Amino acid sequence: MKTAPTRLVYNDPGRIDTLAAWLLALLWILPLLYTVWTAFHPSEYSTRFELLAPLTLDNFARAWAAAPFARYFLNTMALVTLILCCQLLCSTLAAYAFARYEFPGKKLLFALVLVQLMIMPDILLVENYKTMARLGLVDTLLAVGLPYFASAFAIFLLRQTFLGIPKELVEAARVEGASALQILWRVYVPLAKPIYTAFALVSVSFHWNNFLWPVIITNSVTSRPLTVGLQVFSSTDQGVDWSIITAATLMTSAPLLIAFLLFQRQFVQSFMRAGIK
Repeated sequence: MKTAPTRLVYNDPGRIDTLAAWLLALLWILPLLYTVWTAFHPSEYSTRFELLAPLTLDNFARAWAAAPFARYFLNTMALVTLILCCQLLCSTLAAYAFARYEFPGKKLLFALVLVQLMIMPDILLVENYKTMARLGLVDTLLAVGLPYFASAFAIFLLRQTFLGIPKELVEAARVEGASALQILWRVYVPLAKPIYTAFALVSVSFHWNNFLWPVIITNSVTSRPLTVGLQVFSSTDQGVDWSIITAATLMTSAPLLIAFLLFQRQFVQSFMRAGIK
């Protein structure tokens, strides 16, 4: 009895996925490679690639001298630190209440928190400006950070994490005489450290790069963050020097790139533990 010949079909979706991932990675890194190349070479090499082109740090020196970068760095560091501390405090308390307490309107309030995730911050620019003007906070760092002190994303993320913590640990802490805040500080917060790390990276990177709201609410050097300070290089009065622009951009983004490289593993693992796919 003859059997039909077996037909071999070669199909390797894993290889296709790998190729697509490498292609996307290449497209993502090309602007960064151009920035690094242009920043470390003289301006005449900004539009052409030569392996033997001379290296220079003069672009960074000229960029640093063209704007008060020290003040901008100080403002940005103070701003992102203030916002992150307030977000972690408010979000931790709110997530703890949503995860472990029962109170009237709990589901409705949490639904309103989730609705905030669907509202673009740009929609609230006019109302936020009016509020800051009434409070007399225009052109201050507090005005830049105040609309972001509460984060719906952080509340959701921490609530999901707190729900997964075994209740036996809470009961053991209560037997030891721990209060509600002590249980939060000694049980919940330590077990959620990867989540705090991931959210810190998201928050710091967003507010470090935020431009629209800071440029609207600030008017002076004393309150401008780095993103707004980079406007000085967009002036076309004396021509645009891409070497200086890329050097300034690299100085601005370097802290975020270093932080992501140091904490990328915690960043990915934390979202996996929170159940976000």
